[in-house]
Amino acid sequence: VRMALSNFAKQYIGNPYVWGGTSLTKGADCSGFVQSVYKNFGYSLPRTCTPQSNAGTAVSLAALAPGDLVFYDHGTGSCEHVGIYIGNGQIVHASTPSSGIKVSNMYYRSIRCVRRYW
Repeated sequence: VRMALSNFAKQYIGNPYVWGGTSLTKGADCSGFVQSVYKNFGYSLPRTCTPQSNAGTAVSLAALAPGDLVFYDHGTGSCEHVGIYIGNGQIVHASTPSSGIKVSNMYYRSIRCVRRYW
């Protein structure tokens, strides 16, 4: 499931970022992207970043595996962004309106926590 989920998520690279969106093709924000990808594999995740970061099971960075979710704090002390770990130190995520869904180095921002849902 982990690699299948990661590969499924990567097929949407280049699609648009839309704040509040949940469509993999017409646009999603970070948590909507994650929710929609996981839904295709039968997992029901909360809609927004903070509830998503409080669900599932905590995972250490040493145990990180493809398909795990990486949550970020951009300096406010709360969860502000989420991406799907795809291996090799990279995440796929709905990044910004200008860059859309893309792959980034997982350390591009301060990591708040990692969660696993299976």
